[in-house]
Amino acid sequence: MKAARFYGVGDVRVEDIPEPVPKEGQVKVKIAWNGICGSDLHAYLTTVPIYATEVPNVVTGETVPVTLGHEFSGSIVELGPGVDSNKWTPGQNVVIEPIISCRRPDCFPCAEGTHNVCPHVSFIGCSGWGGGLAEYIAVDVLYVHLLPQGIPLEIGACVEPLSIAYHSVKRSNFKPGQSVLIAGAGPIGLFLLKVVRSLDPTATILVSEPASIRRQFALEHGATHVFDPLKEQIPQAVRQIVPAGVHVAFDAAGVQATLDSCLFSLRPRGTYLNVAIWETNATVNVNLILSRELNVTGIVGYDHIHEEVIKLLAEGKFPNIEKLITRKIKLDDVVEDGLKRLIREKDQQVKILVSPTGV
Repeated sequence: MKAARFYGVGDVRVEDIPEPVPKEGQVKVKIAWNGICGSDLHAYLTTVPIYATEVPNVVTGETVPVTLGHEFSGSIVELGPGVDSNKWTPGQNVVIEPIISCRRPDCFPCAEGTHNVCPHVSFIGCSGWGGGLAEYIAVDVLYVHLLPQGIPLEIGACVEPLSIAYHSVKRSNFKPGQSVLIAGAGPIGLFLLKVVRSLDPTATILVSEPASIRRQFALEHGATHVFDPLKEQIPQAVRQIVPAGVHVAFDAAGVQATLDSCLFSLRPRGTYLNVAIWETNATVNVNLILSRELNVTGIVGYDHIHEEVIKLLAEGKFPNIEKLITRKIKLDDVVEDGLKRLIREKDQQVKILVSPTGV
């Protein structure tokens, strides 16, 4: 079968590899769609810790090359030994929750069930165990979630980033009636916008984004106001609308300028939540945090919320997700028309979906 294989920074190759055979407790899934994640792009450009290297991964035991792709949906085609055939059957549409951890009894986060903060946290499609940029994957049913009828497989491929956004909003303790700033209107920033808007149809949601097309997307998906940080001082612009400052600021860009603008845009005792992967260390104004008693936190992935997100999707709580899909491509084109296009056209693309079997 064809698969996009990650060999290291700047080196992704579409190759033929053996088709997987499901082992005990696994199902074989024919992959329909896989979204290219911002972390995939980071790993293509620079070293990202959760991606495979020449040193065996603690959880998967694998080294490069590994199959890429962790935002994906597909259909079950085969059950492995020991799989409950009353619950799982060929033909069911599913999504994969790709976050994996060591699950050792002496690992405190894993023992407490908070697998996403395991010191060895990894992802299917980043660290090994197959990935969504392939025709098939064999995966433990532990990571498989049924996609209800009526939810297209294209939307199923968006459940993973939507879960990151939903977990972020839950961790921020946002409450209806509060105001929000989102710095960065890439895929995660726009999914954050969708989640906050679903929780409060009248909330003041401000978005800072330098790309004009993404600012337009933000307005179309529920932003109250948008700002161009290249032309405006964000804290001052925020306070013209929310004089006291916002209750919550989400940093979905991960650069020094967005960290600073988020912190200075918060009201006293407001919350800054980092969602972004940073390529360099930041400088933090600790005295600002102290004097305003700010809450500063972050998230990694999500924590047992895929089922909740899928249920809300089925109830129509996150409408028009398909409008955030800006391009669909074939697996053969994943490097030139996917990764490199996202680099060239960062201001024009939001979510690119890849089909391993054609578009």
